[in-house]
Amino acid sequence: MNPPISAKQIDVDWDGHIIKLKWHPFKILDKSEVATSVHSFCFNQDKVLLVHVKDRGYNIPGGHIDYNETPEDALHREVYEEGYVAGNIKYLGAIEVNHTDNPSFVQDGPYPLVGYQLFYRMDIEECFPFLRENETTSRIWVEPEEVPYVISDHELILIILKEALKLNNI
Repeated sequence: MNPPISAKQIDVDWDGHIIKLKWHPFKILDKSEVATSVHSFCFNQDKVLLVHVKDRGYNIPGGHIDYNETPEDALHREVYEEGYVAGNIKYLGAIEVNHTDNPSFVQDGPYPLVGYQLFYRMDIEECFPFLRENETTSRIWVEPEEVPYVISDHELILIILKEALKLNNI
């Protein structure tokens, strides 16, 4: 098995807010660290599920963790709500979302100064009819090498995809 890709930090512009993002492969959060969202590369027959989220384009399924919900329960809920799939998950790691240098950060707002987005690989076992009941309007299945041409996200997503592909051989 190949070792995980080491931590990499980038700056991104999220609606005019400059945020530092850092990838931490297989990071286990301690009790003082806050996970704010979960996301998954979902695989079926060697293809990746992408969902079209209103006003954001295609991306991998994911979303916020509800109060008193485990990250794993949140992930299963989110991939069902957005992609109408279910399956087995494997943890990949976390992106640290750091607002320290963001002058527009709201101290008592919805996000912590430093929070974490957790990432998983899901091997799909069930694919349900796509009902469009939530914020997604469509789903597509793409070859992994096509992902960078379909989603418009930061470069860390492609590093995480490589980690997810490695777990296929375990």
